[in-house]
Amino acid sequence: MSTATILAEKPDYRPSEDEEFMNERQLEYFKQKLLNWKEDILRESRETLVHLQSETENHPDLADRATSETDRALELRTRDRQRKLISKIDEAIRRIEDKSYGYCEDTGEPIGVARLEARPIATLSLEAQERHERRERVHRDD
Repeated sequence: MSTATILAEKPDYRPSEDEEFMNERQLEYFKQKLLNWKEDILRESRETLVHLQSETENHPDLADRATSETDRALELRTRDRQRKLISKIDEAIRRIEDKSYGYCEDTGEPIGVARLEARPIATLSLEAQERHERRERVHRDD
């Protein structure tokens, strides 16, 4: 029986700290979570594209035109952020396939199921992420 079949039979499955870290079931769970997230982003992007194409009217009122342009710029910035997020999702899926998913890039320690549940594209453990952010703050303050 494949892992995908096992997950389909138990749709309420949630990884826990009690089971072996990054076993086949957890890897499949996170892969499906990432694929679903990616599909949601792509669907929203398609809807945005349709909306932006239909919203090409020229507003005679300057305030309406400015509002429309601001909305359009915000939407495009959001899509750009989501494009970058898709590349991070693809990278996480690649790490699942090569079995390095779930382990901190700095320390090699397990990232933790709770952190991965909250941020499935995480590449650093909570402690390593905090160190990284402290270093960024120090260098930014210089």
